[in-house]
Amino acid sequence: MGVFAQANFGAPEELTVLGIPAGQHLTAHKLRGKDKGSVIVATDAPLQPHQLKRLARRVPIGLARTGAVGSNSSGDIFLAFSTANESAYEPGPTKLRHAAFLRNDAIDPIFKAVVQATEEAVLDSMFCACTMVGRDGNTSVALPVDKLLALMKA
Repeated sequence: MGVFAQANFGAPEELTVLGIPAGQHLTAHKLRGKDKGSVIVATDAPLQPHQLKRLARRVPIGLARTGAVGSNSSGDIFLAFSTANESAYEPGPTKLRHAAFLRNDAIDPIFKAVVQATEEAVLDSMFCACTMVGRDGNTSVALPVDKLLALMKA
C-alpha cells in the first residue's frame, strides 16, 4: 500500500500524533488561508473499480487520526488505483484476457492498511518538511520535531 498525501490541510493546533493532541502544545503557522489537499492511494492488490472507490473512502479516517477534520474549503480529493493485472492490458492481437480480483469480503485488511498508510503519509510529510519562505514573505514553519518528540515522551 502506498499513499501520496498533498498535506497542506488542517489547523496546526489540531495536530494529533498517535492519539496525542500534540498541536495544542506546539507553535506553528499555516502557509495558506484555506485548507486544501488531496490524497492518492496506490496498491498492487487486484481490485475492481468499485473496490478502489471504497478504498478512497477510507482516506478521511486516516486524515482524522492526524487531527484533520476537513474544513469548508478542503479539496477532499481522494483517488485510488491498482497496479495489479497488468497483463490484462498488454498490447497485441485482440483475444480474451483474464484478470483476477479479490472478493469484497476479503478487503477489510486493505481498508485498515489505507487508514494506517494515510496517517503515516501525513506524518511523514510533516516530519520531513523544512521551513520555507515563499512569495511576498509567506512562511511555512516546519514542525518542531524535537519539541514534538519531547512531548511524546512526556
